[in-house]
Amino acid sequence: MAGQETARPGIPLIGPDALPREARESFERDRELPVKALQIGEGNFLRGFADWMLQACNRQGLFNGAVAVTQPRPSGKPHMDQLKAQHGAYTLLVRGIRDGQRIEEQETITVLKKMIDPYEEWETFMALADAPELEIVISNTTEAGLAYQPSEWQEGKPVLSYPGKLTALLYRRFRTFGGDPAKGLVHLPCELLDRNGERLLEIVLKHADDWGLPSAFKAWVKDANAFLNTLVDRIVTGFPADEAEGHFARWGYWDPMLTTAEPYHFWAIQGSPELERKLPLAKAGLNVSWVDDLSPYQLRKVRILNGTHTMMATIGLVNGIREVREALEHPLWGPKFMQGLFDEIVPGLPLDHAELTAYANATLERFRNPYIKHKLSDIAMNSLSKWKVRLLPSLKAHYERTGNAPAVLSESLASLLRLYRPEDISGPPQSRLPDGTLFALRDDPALLESIRQAWMKAESAEITVKEILSMDAIWGEDLTTYPGLADEVIRRMTQGGEATR
Repeated sequence: MAGQETARPGIPLIGPDALPREARESFERDRELPVKALQIGEGNFLRGFADWMLQACNRQGLFNGAVAVTQPRPSGKPHMDQLKAQHGAYTLLVRGIRDGQRIEEQETITVLKKMIDPYEEWETFMALADAPELEIVISNTTEAGLAYQPSEWQEGKPVLSYPGKLTALLYRRFRTFGGDPAKGLVHLPCELLDRNGERLLEIVLKHADDWGLPSAFKAWVKDANAFLNTLVDRIVTGFPADEAEGHFARWGYWDPMLTTAEPYHFWAIQGSPELERKLPLAKAGLNVSWVDDLSPYQLRKVRILNGTHTMMATIGLVNGIREVREALEHPLWGPKFMQGLFDEIVPGLPLDHAELTAYANATLERFRNPYIKHKLSDIAMNSLSKWKVRLLPSLKAHYERTGNAPAVLSESLASLLRLYRPEDISGPPQSRLPDGTLFALRDDPALLESIRQAWMKAESAEITVKEILSMDAIWGEDLTTYPGLADEVIRRMTQGGEATR
């Protein structure tokens, strides 16, 4: 965020008096709505994802509810104070490629009604439990926030962790409504963890045990509440610092909480479609699916979006490419990345081909977004484990279909080994890119040491490559057992120059 400011000379802070007429009317309508959703997390992602969705529902008269937002940790206080100064209103810019066309859409989000700092306003936070209209809890506290932290709980004193706060809130709601099963809440954690809803429930029950809360409460938590596993997908790029001043001059107001997002959005929620009555996201035309099983959606995201990212990062960096969009538009490598995606990754997925193709095409539109500068060097962090999870299954599936080594995935594997060959086997783990710059290798220290040891022997590049490919600690198996793979990787490593580079 650009800073905590309440006004600028000649430009008012965003708020009801500074909004254009339509946005002001939306703001006034939302002030009259009951708080139906509690949001744990004040950051860019939820404001560019969940709040935007609830705004769309309200605009169509479907949800008719407002949001109370609170920060999950004390460090979020500046954001909370700024939202309070803005009466919860902020601007979202959605921009990128949609159906082949470049778009930029501005929207004022007014769904945030209450901004509560739980560390200074604990009773105000806890009083949310007493509201009969409350139905939904949405969170994004990062993976670290959805973790068990032993905590003491005393009446009237804030609990530090998000699951601890939630346990206290639920216990108050349980007591307020006498254990009424109709007053349970729907919990939608957006943290990027597998089975995140089940994990949250597990931690809440652990706190209940720690605090000696009654068994009737624990039964109510399990039976009356719905802790749903979810998968979220949208790139929310945050405050556009380089462009903000120009936007504010045109709009006539200053908005330190301005955020930006790509057009693509997807939310898969493992729960009954009947929950649409409480949260009519799909009815509002949003890309939201209530599903019995999240695994197909997780699988396609990891293999297609994440896998293509890793394929482009490994090949791109050793060929002088720096960003995702540049990689896709490269005259030589762009077509090869398309080949790898559509000929080697997509066919290996046991899902509907038409849906996979549509998802792959949507992914390519996202990669071409001119507003997002996604560095391949960032994607390349921890590439050993990423390659194993994201691309190795596609390589294996290709062997099952054809019996041969896939061309582009073999190129990616060769590029990975070239990228991870240390520049100085006695120095820090880093390699040298084609332009001469040093690239720090950020990965599991034990795996980097295994690779360093292999290169220290260096009888020949061929022997070293085969040794690395055979390391079960890296790949979970011996990759030299795949017919022709090691030879193909060595050939591609030696193309265009010395075998060891």
